[in-house]
Amino acid sequence: MHELSIARNVVEIATEALRDAGGGTVSVVRVRVGVLAGVAPEALTFCYEIAIRGTPLEGSQLLVEVAPVVLHCPTCDRDAQPPDICHLECPVCGTATADVRGGRELEVESIEVI
Repeated sequence: MHELSIARNVVEIATEALRDAGGGTVSVVRVRVGVLAGVAPEALTFCYEIAIRGTPLEGSQLLVEVAPVVLHCPTCDRDAQPPDICHLECPVCGTATADVRGGRELEVESIEVI
């Protein structure tokens, strides 16, 4: 389960941000996880609860936003979300494309410190 190592990295990032902010209490950590990132949001949330034990983030909440797949269509010259991730084609004109512009994200969006 690689979600535990990801959760530990999120805790390190948030702990460093807390230190840079001069202290306080972290209430919420928001992360953005793309559908294609290979991360199960539920598993990440579960692992976060384990990773924060005994850290300055203990008691904080992890909120996971799932980012959809976004493709760029060379025919329409626009970005769009396919109807499902098994068919990487433009939902407007049907052109197949492998130009993925979104859905692979794995990033800390924000950290709320009170």
